[in-house]
Amino acid sequence: MKAIAVAIDNLRFAYGNTAPVLDVADWQVPQGSRVFLRGPSGSGKSTLLNLLSGTLVAKKGEGQLEIFGQSLNALSNRGRDKYRAQHIGVVFQQFNLIPYLSVMDNLRLAAQFGGGGDVRERAAALIAQLKLPHNLLQRPAEALSVGQQQRVAIARALINQPQLLLVDEPTSALDRDARDAFVQLLMESYAGTENTLIFVSHDTTLAQHFAVTADMRELNQAWQPEAVDVA
Repeated sequence: MKAIAVAIDNLRFAYGNTAPVLDVADWQVPQGSRVFLRGPSGSGKSTLLNLLSGTLVAKKGEGQLEIFGQSLNALSNRGRDKYRAQHIGVVFQQFNLIPYLSVMDNLRLAAQFGGGGDVRERAAALIAQLKLPHNLLQRPAEALSVGQQQRVAIARALINQPQLLLVDEPTSALDRDARDAFVQLLMESYAGTENTLIFVSHDTTLAQHFAVTADMRELNQAWQPEAVDVA
């Protein structure tokens, strides 16, 4: 039986004193899964992703969320940051690269949060794997094309060899062929039977690349079609 990468039990989350925007009774993702998490704007996709990464935390008594058996609620802020850096990679919609730093320094910074060490060889290997020229490592992020920044964002997410990779709507500005090519490249870069991938998007045409599809409209009991857009 496979280990469980993500285990949710009666998880609720509200922003401030408002009504809950997320209410997930039960959801488990076995280790090694490739999951396409879909849903319209306002269905709670990004809220759930932020909870999975530990950048948001449910209040005490509002359910349980475990990543590889570790309750994120039980960790301090610093503990969650450390656990995320060591076990979870995130590809953000806006990439979030530091524009004035070189590609190598962006990768080094991510590696530092995950425990540090010399990552030059791994950085070079990832850049080659992502079909980027080696000399790009010395260029500032702001000098890269959008496509290059996208691939560097993947490299940054993978630099600490995370067990769980979370991908948040990274293809919204791409045409269909570019979207498909990006997902295929992502799959190739994150190959490995023990690696778990959760890919969040409202673009249902991408579901064909994934073995498992989950729908926020079914997972999130707090979702209502007329809800304000909280993604």
